[in-house]
Amino acid sequence: MNDTALVFNVSELDFYYGETIALKQVNMDIQAQVVTALIGPSGCGKSTFLRCLNRMNDTIPGTRVEGKILLDGEDIYEPGVDLTLLRQRVGMVFQKPNPFPQPIFENVAFGPRVLGLAKKKNELNPIVERSLRQAALWEDVKDNLNRDALELSLGQQQRLCIARVLAVQPEVILMDEPCSALDPIATEHIELLIHDLKQNYTIIIVTHNMQQAARVSDFTGLFWLGELVEFSATRDLFINPKNELTETYITGRMG
Repeated sequence: MNDTALVFNVSELDFYYGETIALKQVNMDIQAQVVTALIGPSGCGKSTFLRCLNRMNDTIPGTRVEGKILLDGEDIYEPGVDLTLLRQRVGMVFQKPNPFPQPIFENVAFGPRVLGLAKKKNELNPIVERSLRQAALWEDVKDNLNRDALELSLGQQQRLCIARVLAVQPEVILMDEPCSALDPIATEHIELLIHDLKQNYTIIIVTHNMQQAARVSDFTGLFWLGELVEFSATRDLFINPKNELTETYITGRMG
């Protein structure tokens, strides 16, 4: 991988809920095939920023964006952008596992079938297996792919949701606090999975857990009251922060 290859280039991003500004002049370059963590207190704009990257905020009435977000050099907010294709390229894993109330197989096959990547079962079978293997779930479920997904443990459900994203061959995986509903063992499984997935995907994770950010990420950004206070290599940010507010936050004296 070229260390300077950028997936996202965010410049002078402002985001509004109605008249309320939630993000102010955010500038960030996100490299390919690394893990970028977004930290900061509740309500500081982390999740709002994450949802800007695949335009999930478009579903909220009265929102608007100013500034630019380039994905592989193309502005995702240009008129005429295909949102289905954008969300295929930039998939999302949510805070709480949200599998469909369907069999495991159908959960993973849903995206490829809807997008026309595969239609027949003999075309879907290898996609489902590959995605479940990538999500470290195949060995758990391979003998009963017709099992209702809601019968899985929460940790398995979250890995299934990751498999569902992987099935449509994204470039980027957005994760909005993917471990907050999970126990420590399931959390460890997800963190190991993130480490494996970054070999092939760009991952951006929102987390309230600074230890988790330190463990899984290559780069970290601290958001505070809608502003990106500091963004740098994770080790640098935690060991030698340049901004006094960053040091105050990561040492637990504020936030």
